[in-house]
Amino acid sequence: MSEGLVWSFLLSAIGVTGLFIAGRKNYWGWALNLGAQLLWAIFAIATAQYGFLLSAGAYGWVYWTNFAKWRKEHRDGERASAEGV
Repeated sequence: MSEGLVWSFLLSAIGVTGLFIAGRKNYWGWALNLGAQLLWAIFAIATAQYGFLLSAGAYGWVYWTNFAKWRKEHRDGERASAEGV
């Protein structure tokens, strides 16, 4: 099995894991997938598959947006609980 194929399977597994974690209403899933986009960008450059750079940027934007939104909602929820609301 080629090294590029191993990396693509590994990166896909990381992505599915991140989505699974996010689906359990944990914002760290979005953070995991956001970090994985850096690895996808490295993969794209190392394998000269530059189209992955575009997808890494697009997915990164979505993951960042969701991470920030979910983290804010989590903090707001903690704040409301602490205030007894």
